[in-house]
Amino acid sequence: MSFLEGGLEEFSVNAPAKLNLHLSVLGKRPDGFHNLESIFVTVNFFDTLYFTPLKNPNLTIITMKWEKNIPSVSINTEDNIIFKALSLFREKTGFSNGLEIKAEKRIPPGSGLGGGSSDAASVLLALNRFAGFPLNRDELLETASVLGSDVPFFIFETNAALVKGRGESIIPVEIPGWFFVLVNPGFSSNTAAAFKLLEEHRALKKNDADFSESAQTKDFFLNTDLSGLCSEEKLLSDIFFNDFLSVFNDPEKSVYNKIICSLKELDAEFAGLSGSGSTCFGVFFEKKSAEKAAFCLRKKWKFVKICGIRKNDLLMASP
Repeated sequence: MSFLEGGLEEFSVNAPAKLNLHLSVLGKRPDGFHNLESIFVTVNFFDTLYFTPLKNPNLTIITMKWEKNIPSVSINTEDNIIFKALSLFREKTGFSNGLEIKAEKRIPPGSGLGGGSSDAASVLLALNRFAGFPLNRDELLETASVLGSDVPFFIFETNAALVKGRGESIIPVEIPGWFFVLVNPGFSSNTAAAFKLLEEHRALKKNDADFSESAQTKDFFLNTDLSGLCSEEKLLSDIFFNDFLSVFNDPEKSVYNKIICSLKELDAEFAGLSGSGSTCFGVFFEKKSAEKAAFCLRKKWKFVKICGIRKNDLLMASP
C-alpha cells in the first residue's frame, strides 16, 4: 500500500499530554486489569513526531531526542511503543513503506501525562490519515487498545472525556477554558508498582463496600452531566480526587503533598496528581494567576509548565 499517490512526504505531528482531573480505581476485572473512572483532558503541551520516508520497504527506524530538563530513557526499538504502533498498522493495513520516526520528547516518562500512549495514538492517526483512512474509527480503537489502556482516549481526539472500564468507554465532555500548571518532581512513577500499593492499601480495608476511596459520596460521576459539574461555581475539590494519592510511601508521598500544598497556597482552584504519578498539577481560572504560580514554583522545581486545553489541531480518525 502506498502512503500517498506520488509517494511519501516528510511531515510532523504533535502528540499532546493528558491530565487526569479525576481518577477513581474500582474493582479488578476478570482480565486482571482494574475498572477505572476518570476525567481525561488533553492540554497544549506536546511531544513532536517527525516522519521521514525511507527507500527500503518495511524498514523502520525509531530515534528519540529527550528535552534537557527531563530524564532520558534508553528503549530497545522492539519495546518502543512507537515501533509497536507502526508494526500493528503494517499488520492491519499492509502498509510497507520504509519509515523513520523521530520523537522529540518533552513529556517526561512515567509522569502520569500519557506521553507514550499519546505518541502511539498519534502514529496510528497520522499514518491512517495519510494512507487514505484504511482503518475506520472502530478498527483504530481496537488497535489502540492492544497498545495500552490510555491509547484509545487519544484516538478519539476529544479535548476531554469521562473514561470508564479499562479505558474502552470514552464519553466526551465539555471542560471550561482553564489553565494548568504542571510540576514534575524529577522522578518517575511505575504504574504497576502504584497499583500494587493500592491493592495492599485496600487489603487493610476489607470491610469497604466499594473499592474507590470516595465512591460512596461522589458517585454522581455515574449519573450527572459533567459539563454542568465542571463550572466555576463549584469547588473543584468537591468534584475531583485521585485514589492513588493516599497510598504512596515516603519520600514520594511527602513530595507530592508538598507540591500540591504549594499549588494551593499559590491560589490554584484545585491541585492534584495526574494518573499514578509523578506529575502534580494545579487548575487556575485566570492565566495571570497560573503564570504567577509557575514563576514561584520554578525557584524550587526544574520542570514547571503552564498549559491550557488543547485547541483543535486534530488529525481525525476518519474523513
